Amino acid sequence: MPEAPLPAIRALPSWLLGRAAARGRALVAEALAAEGLKMWHHVVLSAVRDLAPVAQAELGRSVGLDPKDVVGVLDDLQSAGLAVRAPDPADRRKNAVSLTEEGRQVLLRCEKAALEANEMLLAPLGAREREQFTRLLIRISGTDG
Repeated sequence: MPEAPLPAIRALPSWLLGRAAARGRALVAEALAAEGLKMWHHVVLSAVRDLAPVAQAELGRSVGLDPKDVVGVLDDLQSAGLAVRAPDPADRRKNAVSLTEEGRQVLLRCEKAALEANEMLLAPLGAREREQFTRLLIRISGTDG
């Protein structure tokens, strides 16, 4: 990624956060690619594990993904044998999504790979710095409550 044209820009917290986020996304994306997956595949697999069986619409809302994009990600996951869609027992007009056993195993490997990628991202920080950094990120991201 090319450097910003001005030192004042490179010193802005928003610029630095953006650079750190881009590096983190790249590290995680590379780790997930070893499993043949992309970031949204990992997010959806994780959400399905936590919510299953879950209706497609609810799944999309829970991860903030547009319904048409949910369909595409689920098509990929189903084609790979990682997730299944079946009529929802509570409402047969809806599809309920759940993981296959292979999907569970892939998710475990993806979680391990994502953690390792995040370890690489945070390698320059000590344990206390990592904890403080994470707490600060939570506060400024507005996800603390």
